[in-house]
Amino acid sequence: MFRTLGLFTFISILPAMALAASNNDSSKIDRQVEAITESAILIDTHNDIPSFTIDGADIGNSPKNYTDIPRLRKGGVGAIFFSVFVDAKYVNGNHAANRTLQMIDTVYHDIIERYPDTFVLALTADDIVRAHQEHKIAGLMGIEGGHAIEDSTRLLRDYYRLGVRYMTLTHFNTNNWADSSGDINDPNVQHHNGLTPFGKDVVREMNRLGMMVDISHVSDKTFYDALETSQAPLIASHSSARAVTNVPRNMTDDMIKAMAAKGGVIQINIYCSFISQKAADAHAADPNAAPVRATLDDVVAHIDHVRQIAGIDAIGIGTDFDGITCAPLGLDDVSMFPNLTRALLEKGYSPADIKKIYGGNTLRLMHQVENVAARLQHASR
Repeated sequence: MFRTLGLFTFISILPAMALAASNNDSSKIDRQVEAITESAILIDTHNDIPSFTIDGADIGNSPKNYTDIPRLRKGGVGAIFFSVFVDAKYVNGNHAANRTLQMIDTVYHDIIERYPDTFVLALTADDIVRAHQEHKIAGLMGIEGGHAIEDSTRLLRDYYRLGVRYMTLTHFNTNNWADSSGDINDPNVQHHNGLTPFGKDVVREMNRLGMMVDISHVSDKTFYDALETSQAPLIASHSSARAVTNVPRNMTDDMIKAMAAKGGVIQINIYCSFISQKAADAHAADPNAAPVRATLDDVVAHIDHVRQIAGIDAIGIGTDFDGITCAPLGLDDVSMFPNLTRALLEKGYSPADIKKIYGGNTLRLMHQVENVAARLQHASR
């Protein structure tokens, strides 16, 4: 009777023991999420809020957008590459440079100078680290759309002097020197089979300046031409994996592995139709229908795929917030990065892994780009 009672008592407390263990695991993850949010330098390499501040939106409090200061603080964001997006329509009448300068000005005037207690201009990897130490958000700039230089390396140099630290070689439109993935199948567009000789000169000049070469949006052939031409690692500022979601904007496994082998980083884009095949298929079937929401699991799936084929050092974050019209459930705006942290921890990623994904890999790439520029400039003296 005693043994039976003892066994019964033991069995009866098993659920309680399991619950206690689960609570302990949950508490541990809670603490890890909090610690990572506090200590990691989370760098989002592509955020399009300047396309709204230029028209009067206030990043101090902008609930209609994905991005504002209270939510950036809540999300633990440490640095942002503000997108200097130049729509293809500005090519008409040679207005691309004008638009580029206005977009640069909104980053300076409407974001960094308007909120100096929150933002500080950053031009180097070390500037980002210093901003984090000062509990400020580092503000950087990346041009989206190579037509912004109006086929002039002089303008490219001017943009670098104004603080631009990467340029996306194309947007959805092929320009005069580089093919885009956005119109690669359009028979009415004159393509170049990748980069033209001038396009390769642009890449070389970006290397010499210390401006990162961004291959998001480019055609596959443009990517390989840029990879062969560049002496510095490439960045994909806001792309995802084509093997997981088969759309032209995403990168193939061979592209990701080749870029990673030269020190490059793919910054995962979170647009629903780029990370969810179901969402992509629904959008292709009816572009005007309400979007199918992706999920946090879809984001993790792309991160995990890149880790499996190219390693942890090849992954970063480039959300495309405020350049997208659909964000995944659970990562609805810039405040919700702790949800992604939790999901990665539960997937088995270590805090050190997550810190690499969130910023460590991007800082390493930036240092490499800066070092290549220093070497090239020294050699030319």
